[in-house]
Amino acid sequence: MESPYKGKTGLRRLINAFGYSVDGLKAAYRNEDAFRQEVLMAVILIPLACYLGNDGIAKALMIGSVLLVLVVELLNSAIEATVDRISLENHQLAKRAKDIGSAAVLVSLINLAAVWALLILG
Repeated sequence: MESPYKGKTGLRRLINAFGYSVDGLKAAYRNEDAFRQEVLMAVILIPLACYLGNDGIAKALMIGSVLLVLVVELLNSAIEATVDRISLENHQLAKRAKDIGSAAVLVSLINLAAVWALLILG
């Protein structure tokens, strides 16, 4: 069965897409502890990046690395929700999917630390 919203085009599609995105952000914030923690981190680090960044490129890299963590966490949460929707039983492939999603979050956090360290410490 295909989604009844797939055929929308133009402004209606943009309005629908924006609404779905807002719903996704709300759901992640409401249901995912890690996402809430990373939003708090972003609230602190983004203004700090604006203060500490020497130029526009440094600020963009610092802010981009923070936003990347949020993006990866959202994708990881989507993977986890999908796996849980399919089955809550322990399965090797379900564990692998969740572990790989978690590893992606870890890599994005390492990236954040490396970018900030390189830009702040020179």
